[in-house]
Amino acid sequence: MKRIGIDARLYSQTGVGVYLQNLLFYLRDIFPSDVELYIYVMEGAGLKIDKGETWRIREIPYRWHSLGEQIGFLAKLNDDNLDLMHFTYFSYPVFYRRPFIATVHDVTPLLFKTGRASTLYPLLYEAKHLIFRQILTSQIQNARSIITPTHAVKTQLVELFGKTIESKIVPIYEGVNERLITSEENTKLKEKYDDFFIYIGNFYPHKNIEKLIKAFAKVRTEAKLILIGPKDFFYTRIDDEIKKFKMEGKIILYSNPTNEDLVFFYKNAKALIHPSLSEGFGLPIVEAMHFGLPIIASDIPVFKELIGESYFSFDPTDTENMAKAIERFLKEDKKKVDYASLLKKFSFKTMAQKTLDLYLSHTSLPRSS
Repeated sequence: MKRIGIDARLYSQTGVGVYLQNLLFYLRDIFPSDVELYIYVMEGAGLKIDKGETWRIREIPYRWHSLGEQIGFLAKLNDDNLDLMHFTYFSYPVFYRRPFIATVHDVTPLLFKTGRASTLYPLLYEAKHLIFRQILTSQIQNARSIITPTHAVKTQLVELFGKTIESKIVPIYEGVNERLITSEENTKLKEKYDDFFIYIGNFYPHKNIEKLIKAFAKVRTEAKLILIGPKDFFYTRIDDEIKKFKMEGKIILYSNPTNEDLVFFYKNAKALIHPSLSEGFGLPIVEAMHFGLPIIASDIPVFKELIGESYFSFDPTDTENMAKAIERFLKEDKKKVDYASLLKKFSFKTMAQKTLDLYLSHTSLPRSS
């Protein structure tokens, strides 16, 4: 019996976690019964999937970007003797020599350093970043296939690593989180929030939230801006920036939302504002489209690929241009937008099927029908 492995150590995280949750959810109904699937998760992840004896959950203590990953995780993978491994994040055991494919969600860490906002000493951060680049380069060079969430990321990888890798890169679009689609709206939030824009995501420097705060401070509107994301080190920096511009009460931080909270925000906001300098896909963009929410966002290639011209675009490096885009939207005041034709190409279910086909093509098994 063939054995395929999936690195699901980030299953409980945001971002890559959503990718993993949906990949495994939709694989359940289509995965061949005569192939064993080994799912590697962190200890205590609480992943429970009823798929019979062919799906094996391996709880391991080896975090990403750690020495344990390079030694312990490597040993575990070698013991399991897989026919194909799927690494779903930048980090992987560099001395793993059996066949594998890799998902490269974006190249942001190569283009933008978080060091200026990091708690690490500068020299230590530079050393870690250098190691990261070497690991990613090894992963890209040694993978049998590379999955990217967009053609924009494929183009960036070819520009960074050369045309020799172009033929093995397979862009596969993602979709709307199944857990979000099936969640009810938290209507209690209506008592607290009315007339607002939203940003949804983390607060890393490349997300460009500091410039959004500066831009929103220039916009003449009674509406508020709610910044929705995890409460971490970067959250604190954003809170300081809001106070610096004296925008308390006008720009609001909302931390660690539930899916029910997100449904409320998507259904009731005036628009989603996404000022990012770099993205691999942009789940909030597609989620906003699902709820018919107007979008005001950066004019970066990946957003152009996802939405075409069906949004209010701006130069993310120019706060004046950003502010004008928000004001342009306010003049039109669109309530809902019909993204039905665009949404047809975004589906986690289709993503899972195409990913499975890629697995089977690398293990000499017939593709699923």
